[in-house]
Amino acid sequence: MLISPIARDVTARRIRTRILQSGSGSPLVLIHGFLSNHHTFDDVVPSLARSFQTVTIDLPGTGESEKPPPSRFDYSIEAFAEVVTDVIAALQIGRCHVVGHGLGAAIALALASEHPEFVDHLILVSPEIYSGPPPPLTRIMRMPLAGRFLFKQVLGRSLFHSLYLKHQYAPGHIVQSERIDSYYGPFIEPAARESAFAVLRAQLDMRPSIARLSRIKSRTLVLWGRADRRLIAEYAPRLVRQLQLAQLEYIETGHTPHEEKPDLFVASLERFILGERS
Repeated sequence: MLISPIARDVTARRIRTRILQSGSGSPLVLIHGFLSNHHTFDDVVPSLARSFQTVTIDLPGTGESEKPPPSRFDYSIEAFAEVVTDVIAALQIGRCHVVGHGLGAAIALALASEHPEFVDHLILVSPEIYSGPPPPLTRIMRMPLAGRFLFKQVLGRSLFHSLYLKHQYAPGHIVQSERIDSYYGPFIEPAARESAFAVLRAQLDMRPSIARLSRIKSRTLVLWGRADRRLIAEYAPRLVRQLQLAQLEYIETGHTPHEEKPDLFVASLERFILGERS
C-alpha cells in the first residue's frame, strides 16, 4: 500500500523550501518548471512511489516555499541548482535520479554539471535550454518596466489560465481548472509575482546552460512532447547530440508529458532507470 506524501520544510541556501516525500527505494528528485510547483507531478508520484523514494520540491518563490525578494535570492538557474543540492544534502539521500521539467531541466543540468556525485540517471522533460524567438507577450514580459507591470497588475486568473492552456498542453487536451488554479493560487501573492518576474529575466541568456551540456557524465533520457507549443521538438536531436550518454524519446503530448500522459511518462522513466538493472 502506498504511503501518502509527507510534506516538510528544509532550509536550503537560507530559504525555507517545501518538499514532499513518498515511497521507498532509490531516491528520485523531481524539479518543476516555470510558473508551476510540485502539483505538476501529482499524477505520476503515486505510481513512481512504488519503485522509488520520490522527493518533489517547490522551488523558492513558488508553491508553499518561501518567496524571498530578488535582493536576497537571485532566481538564477545556478542558484536554484544550489537549493536542490542543499535539499539532497539535508535529506541525506546521497546519489539520486533527477527529473527536471522545462526550466527544471536546466536546473537539473546545472546540478549534474556542478555536483555529478549526486546525480545517477538524469531525465530532462521538454527542457528549456535553447532560446528560440519568444512570443510577443513573452518579449513584453521580459521588459523591465512593462514586464513588471504585466506580472503585477495584468496577469489575473483568466489570462493565466488562457496562457497556461495555450503553452503547456497539446491542442485539444482537457485539463481540470483546479490543476491550473493550483499554480495560480500561490502566484496571487505579490512576492510570488516578483519572484516569477525575476526568474523570467534571469532566463534571458541561456548560453551557460548550453555550455554545460558537454560536461554531463550521467546517463540521460530526453523526453519531448511532439506537440509541444512552447518549445519546438526539432531542438530535441540537437540536445541529444551535445550530451555524452543520452537517448531521446518522444511522447504524443504538449509541453507537459507527465500531466498529459502520466502512464506513458512513468513507463518511460521506469524502463530507463530500472531496465538497465534487470
